[in-house]
Amino acid sequence: MSTEKLDTEVRQDQIAQAALSLVASHGLKGLSMTRVARRVGIVPSAIYRHFKDKDAVLNAAIGYIQKGLLDNVTVVCKETSDPLDRLRRLLMLHVKLIRENQGIPRLIFSEDVYNGHPERKTRVYEIVKGYLDRVGEIVRQGQQEGQIRPGVEPATVSMIFLGMIQPAAILWHMSDGEFDVTKHTEKAWKIFYEYLIVK
Repeated sequence: MSTEKLDTEVRQDQIAQAALSLVASHGLKGLSMTRVARRVGIVPSAIYRHFKDKDAVLNAAIGYIQKGLLDNVTVVCKETSDPLDRLRRLLMLHVKLIRENQGIPRLIFSEDVYNGHPERKTRVYEIVKGYLDRVGEIVRQGQQEGQIRPGVEPATVSMIFLGMIQPAAILWHMSDGEFDVTKHTEKAWKIFYEYLIVK
């Protein structure tokens, strides 16, 4: 990969992160190319070398979220071969991703993001569905290895997995970080684990 291409990807990631950060602090209506440029430390015209408009920047922010989710799956699969440990690590990495990018819940759950953009709504749905499928694969592996109860549907387990995070992330966001999403998730994991393991 050429240095120029790498630099372009790094800059595009920086712009996507800056957009998420601005959505977290100012909401979708406070997102502008000028503010994004200021946050990244470049002149506004430089953004147009990477993205043609604000919609393209929003799409990049959604792509950044997708990359974060899938990279987390790759990381846990490299770190351990134990399916239950993979699920635990993935859960905590998901929480970390949200804590480090407060704009994620604000962006994903904003109707303004999707107004006039049904393709964007479809894309976000496909991203979440793809993530749930990957979680389901880990559950299926655990069942094949005899660690996870065989009678539970992997797709349902993956929904419960996501359900441990999303409501807590919303409460954390609504309380401006006062709600302890990490502590909640750690407690929720213990209940989830007891339900899943073969006894």
